[in-house]
Amino acid sequence: MMSARQPVAFLPAPAPHWVGDGFFVVPLFADLAFSEEVSPFLMLDYAAPHEFAPRTKPPGVGAHPHRGFETVTIVYHGEVEHRDSAGNAGTIGPGDVQWMTAGSGLLHEEFHSREQTKRGGLVSMAQLWVNLPAKDKSTPPAYQTILNAQIPVVDLGGGSRLRVVAGAYAEAKGPARTFSDLHVWDIELKAGADVVLPIAAGDNVMVAHFTGTLHVVGQDLPQPGLLMFAKVGEAIALSAKSDVKCLVLSGKPLGEPIAAHGPFVMNTQEEIRQAIIDFRAGKMGRLEDFESQGA
Repeated sequence: MMSARQPVAFLPAPAPHWVGDGFFVVPLFADLAFSEEVSPFLMLDYAAPHEFAPRTKPPGVGAHPHRGFETVTIVYHGEVEHRDSAGNAGTIGPGDVQWMTAGSGLLHEEFHSREQTKRGGLVSMAQLWVNLPAKDKSTPPAYQTILNAQIPVVDLGGGSRLRVVAGAYAEAKGPARTFSDLHVWDIELKAGADVVLPIAAGDNVMVAHFTGTLHVVGQDLPQPGLLMFAKVGEAIALSAKSDVKCLVLSGKPLGEPIAAHGPFVMNTQEEIRQAIIDFRAGKMGRLEDFESQGA
């Protein structure tokens, strides 16, 4: 029988804030962001369902740089459109995932899709930042569009289910290509569900709790928030008092220094300074204005 890891902390979500004018998010990693405690992950923003009125100009975030890590965007409601200076572009809708490798550096932008903007309605998503190992921080930028239909679904019983975005669960393997050993499971638990999820030895593991009532060790946990688990044990146990939506994130910590400054995540302050110099010199490419593309 697998020994269960004990929960060690629950971090209630900090106050929400706007990212651009299109995403009203809570930073669920709070003070643990960019720390070894959550490695190989860096931070996680959750945008709860928010109703947008129809408009003509797409809301979102204009061109900005990244270097040294990956962004993973999971859409729950609405549509998000992406473009970057490496020539990648795409639109993702409910259940789809965008996995962007910034690597050596690029500019990108994220807006509500043109159709989403015209019709308005709910938009909800989560964006996870995944660190790159030092040896891969200069890898060329890349982009993966992962459609809902490509993501394996594991039946957890009673209507509960687990989508394997990255890594594996039992025999199901996620479609995302990753640079380190990690797992991203997108989970829906029905009210009354009790599940035990295996976790590899040595992995950090946390549960990003989005909606519903999660019950752990005699406590009903508010949402949204982040549930942290001890490093000892082979599984985590979760119970749902009401329907729950959450992400389970686990992976081998990289064990490398983290130097973070705004949109750059490197290993040293000197590398951060070089990233700023390269960005100002235009070495991360150029991105034509979104509106000129017919938005």
